[in-house]
Amino acid sequence: MIFFIFLLLCVGRLFFIQFFRSDYLTAIAKKQHNQLVELEPRRGTIYDCNLKAQAFNMSMDSLYAVPNAIKNPEGVISQLQPILGVERNYLQDRLDRKKSFIWLARKLTPDKSEEIKKLNIKGLGFLKETKRIYPNSYLASHIIGFSGMDNVGLEGVEMSYNNYLKGAPGWAIFLRDARLKKLDIWEKMVAAQDGLDLVLTIDEVIQYIAERELERAYKTFHAKGASIVVMDPHTGRILAMANRPTYDLNDHAHVSKDSIRNRAICDLFEPGSVFKIVTASAAFEEKKVTEEDVFFCENGAYQVGGRTLHDHTAHGNLTFRQVIEESSNIGTVKVAMLLGPDTLYRYIKGFGFGSKLGVDLSGEISGMLSPVRLWSKTSITAVPIGQEVGVTALQLASAISVIANGGQLMKPYVIDSVRDVQGRLVKQNKPVLIRKVISVDTAMRIKKILTGVIEEGTGKLGKVLGFSAAGKTGTAQKLEPNGSYSHNKFVASFIGFCPAEDPLITVVVTVDEPHPYYYGGVVAAPVFQKVAGDVIRYLKENEIPVEVRVQ
Repeated sequence: MIFFIFLLLCVGRLFFIQFFRSDYLTAIAKKQHNQLVELEPRRGTIYDCNLKAQAFNMSMDSLYAVPNAIKNPEGVISQLQPILGVERNYLQDRLDRKKSFIWLARKLTPDKSEEIKKLNIKGLGFLKETKRIYPNSYLASHIIGFSGMDNVGLEGVEMSYNNYLKGAPGWAIFLRDARLKKLDIWEKMVAAQDGLDLVLTIDEVIQYIAERELERAYKTFHAKGASIVVMDPHTGRILAMANRPTYDLNDHAHVSKDSIRNRAICDLFEPGSVFKIVTASAAFEEKKVTEEDVFFCENGAYQVGGRTLHDHTAHGNLTFRQVIEESSNIGTVKVAMLLGPDTLYRYIKGFGFGSKLGVDLSGEISGMLSPVRLWSKTSITAVPIGQEVGVTALQLASAISVIANGGQLMKPYVIDSVRDVQGRLVKQNKPVLIRKVISVDTAMRIKKILTGVIEEGTGKLGKVLGFSAAGKTGTAQKLEPNGSYSHNKFVASFIGFCPAEDPLITVVVTVDEPHPYYYGGVVAAPVFQKVAGDVIRYLKENEIPVEVRVQ
């Protein structure tokens, strides 16, 4: 009788479980024996213009734990802590959580991964994740940028083109055995969608040449910062862009914002005498002067508009050609007065100053250019020589390219194309003409004068061995917090192109607060000389064609 009652109770219990607890128990079983795993997509590779990889992903082990399956947490912590190099409290906190999955360490080095696998600890497992690798570490760091732990772009083109690079994750439900060990058997799966690849306009070799010479000047002159831009003047393709200070893309966790900042597009400075190319171009285009018109340069000091204007060297009579070659502030201002504020302002805007150029990098600023109605009585004596205006190195590169290419302002860009993993084109960038600024005749006349700057004027140290070159020096005083011009803080710069007769490249070099020497012709011109010479030889030796030119 007792046995019969017991049997009825068992049958009743089974009936209750089958019809009333079935869904609940099935869910528990699935949770124990099925593991939902997100499948990480391949993040797109970033290449230079010659398809040399600058950023790619490498597969690595990431360590996870199933805290519910770990019987001796203290022992596991003691074994893992010296390998992972983390605080004991960190591991204690993770393993105390009542979860079926929790990360302990992401993207381990192969050595650490193998060491942990040898411990054969129940409740630990590995999943494959990818880590972003930058094979050239410092090279083009401010253009490429970097991505975070979860492969999301945080700086540079890694950030601005993140939607192309990141792809879309998939998922899979893997089966686990009774010991909760993942089996290589999946129940359901949705494949990840790989990211697209980027091809930059940057040339790895040209980038290296530019960074090598910029680094040398930065250290030699103990500068606060420095930038260089190398561009194809006919298309706007940026062949190299670099800044100092810089940082290692593979070790960016504790880098200062000052090192990460792309100074070439987001740092504002008064350009000084390099800005005289705008005044000279406007004077020719408006037929206000000729090369041989003579201006009296007041023997180095000129009282005008309530201020005294100085030249770095006293000059008497100079032709207009000599005014630019010798970088006379007084002569340039006298020419600007013939133009008038409104006309000068129109040409400054035409050359791209005071507006964003639209480069495909995040962080570009528009610079600073006040409308004429806000100019003071002395602005006409300051703006023509690069004072009371703020520019970027990229704007200067685009402006000197106008002279080099025959009068056209081209939109600068660093992304050549976007491609899928099979190499098929998804998006192709092409040269974009922003506007026609000056005539071909004016550009040719300015080009001859800028050739004279290097041959006979202030830019002699920019002379390129074996090739003709044209350029302009600049030495700009920085503003102090009280609004006055500093007597010991300068920005030295040089803008130019090479070869002069048929330019292949334009180069802009800016050096912030160099010392003890601070003149653009001494500090920045030699960087131009070395970069232009080596780059032109590289292009010619490798028969690298100039891109199709916009007419």
